[in-house]
Amino acid sequence: MVLREFFDKDVVALDLQGDSKDEILKELIALLALDEKSEGILFKMLKRRENLGSTGIGRGIAIPHCRSLVVNRLRIAFGRRKAGVEFKAIDDHPVHYFFLIVAPPLEVSNQYLPVLGKIAQFAKEPQVPERLAKLETPEEFLALLEEKSV
Repeated sequence: MVLREFFDKDVVALDLQGDSKDEILKELIALLALDEKSEGILFKMLKRRENLGSTGIGRGIAIPHCRSLVVNRLRIAFGRRKAGVEFKAIDDHPVHYFFLIVAPPLEVSNQYLPVLGKIAQFAKEPQVPERLAKLETPEEFLALLEEKSV
């Protein structure tokens, strides 16, 4: 399994506008192209997960994630906010890069935790935050995933 297979350019946003954690979560959810009711449910689920502890893992990266019935398969999105957003990350620094993961409660392929682990592994690689900062197109993001072959 490689991360690249879960992404296409439609779920990559390199110019998020939100100034708060809630606004960023809503923008990421919108990338999944769900109906309005499902978006609201998913937002509540992600907020509940964030209340347990921030998904900001440091180095300017957060991985908001949850399981929800609003999706029937694993869904992932990536967003970047160059200015950074206060996300209560473990290193107390603003977060610039967001990997959203949503999976159904019962998932036959059981990819939720492996994908979460792969993203965390990718985030720890040297130069990844710097490379994410320089991206100009969604295609460059996809190429970076392929290059790192995580």
